[in-house]
Amino acid sequence: MQSLITQGVEITVETYYQPDFSNPVQQEFMFAYRITLENHNAFPVQLLRRHWHIFDSNGEYREVDGDGVVGQQPVLNPGEVFRYVSGCNLRSDMGKMHGFYTMINLLSQKEFTVDIPAFDMVAPFKGN
Repeated sequence: MQSLITQGVEITVETYYQPDFSNPVQQEFMFAYRITLENHNAFPVQLLRRHWHIFDSNGEYREVDGDGVVGQQPVLNPGEVFRYVSGCNLRSDMGKMHGFYTMINLLSQKEFTVDIPAFDMVAPFKGN
C-alpha cells in the first residue's frame, strides 16, 4: 500500500493481480487498484480530472487523461473519504503507475494538483 498527502488531500493505493482476467500465455496481465482519497483541508474539494503514467516492464509507456474517475467527479467535504476501484492491463507480468488529479477548491474556485504515489503492479508468481 502506498500513501501520499499533497495539498491537504491524502491518496492511498492498494493493488491486486486479477488472475481470472489475465492470460499469461497471451501476455495479458490485468491488475486492479483501489484508491482512497481523503480531504484533510478545511474546505470542500472536487476531483475534476486524472492523468496517469503507465510503465510496463517490457518497455511500453502510456499516458492516460480523462475527466473524473470511474465516471464520477466526486466532491469531498472536509474529513470526507471517497474510494473507487479501477484497473490496468499490461503486456508483461509487472509494471508501475503514478500520476495526478486535478482538483478544485470549491470555496476559492482555484484548481490544484494532487500527486498519486507511484505503485507497482506485480503478478504474484513473478517472485517465484
